[in-house]
Amino acid sequence: SVCVNPANISYAKECLEGSDVLVCTVIGFPLGANTKEVKALETMDAINNGADEIDMVINVGKAKEGDFDYIENEIKMVVAASAGKTTKVIIETCYLTREEIKLACKACEKAKVDFIKTSSGYGTGGANVEDVLYIKECTKGNIAIKASGGIRTQAQAEELIRAGATRIGT
Repeated sequence: SVCVNPANISYAKECLEGSDVLVCTVIGFPLGANTKEVKALETMDAINNGADEIDMVINVGKAKEGDFDYIENEIKMVVAASAGKTTKVIIETCYLTREEIKLACKACEKAKVDFIKTSSGYGTGGANVEDVLYIKECTKGNIAIKASGGIRTQAQAEELIRAGATRIGT
């Protein structure tokens, strides 16, 4: 898929007509600070405009407060609004402790997301092998992992794939 900002979904869909390339968009991007209601509305609008995949950013502030009920609920709202489309949840591993990553993974599991994504690419750090391995351990391999952010070389991508990433965002 090609990932575009929400304002460009229709245009990307038009440009890619007749190809096998899917259109992905971002929700609550890049900071995740929108309310869960706005994220759900943004998701519905994206689907109506032709998005095939959704990449949402969790509310990192709520995660740092330890409010993983909020995180679970916002993810569930976006998954419901995505109307069965592939949903990826960006947890911004660079800002989270190991315990917070584990709790974010559990919230993703309960919300039945398709992918957990390491980073928006706008944080202080991107994808790394340690985080991919930890997400895989936390989810017991039951949720696909998208490594994203700061991936600049083929060797780096291959290392992340060996660690358990099934998609690369670059």
